[in-house]
Amino acid sequence: MSGVEAQRAFAARIRQPAEQPLLDGISAERMAVYEELFFNNIEGFISGAFPVLQRLIEASRWQRLVRSFIAEHQARTPYFLQISQEFLAWLQQGYVAEAGDPPFILELAHYEWVELALDVSEAELPTQGWSPLAWPLAYQWPVQRIGGDFQPATPPDEPTCLLVWRDGQDRVRFMQLSPFAYQLAARLQTGEPAKHALLELAQQHGLSADNAYFNNAKTLLDDWQRQGIWRP
Repeated sequence: MSGVEAQRAFAARIRQPAEQPLLDGISAERMAVYEELFFNNIEGFISGAFPVLQRLIEASRWQRLVRSFIAEHQARTPYFLQISQEFLAWLQQGYVAEAGDPPFILELAHYEWVELALDVSEAELPTQGWSPLAWPLAYQWPVQRIGGDFQPATPPDEPTCLLVWRDGQDRVRFMQLSPFAYQLAARLQTGEPAKHALLELAQQHGLSADNAYFNNAKTLLDDWQRQGIWRP
């Protein structure tokens, strides 16, 4: 076995210790040290990024979930800070649900990942327009309320619209939006001018684009401007 082949066999054993054979000359006890260190490292990063999700899933199931991720997912980045993004990508593409898994697992994971992604983002607050550090989000489940005391079995009739942003003091903050405010935020995020977006939304919602309408919109936009979310 060449050096490269040995490295690949070693990596395969670490990723799937129950399925891959031991390498010649390495005892099971010695290999177990590497296997445990590797798993605990990865699991620690994932648990740290998804604390609510980890607490809501039974411990043995959580272990299987992480082991499946390690065995099945081909990561596209070597950076530890991006392991959470890789885990989210696997959940969205390769995860297979088991009986007893929360029905909101994908959306809750995304919501928890957003906080970390904004916290470590290198983007900066703009002098004009919508902040790249402000993300309008729409979920089927009320993810911001889910926890040990609230685990809904069915989603509500209306979607949950949120705005998650990092402010000028580098704090990640959250607010719930009305569907109208979410649609406005999503349009502004694309670079659409505020007046044009408001006129289009008024037409879509059957609203009169009168002074009262624009005054209410101005109150919302002024609040977003004050919080560093949008600047005219």
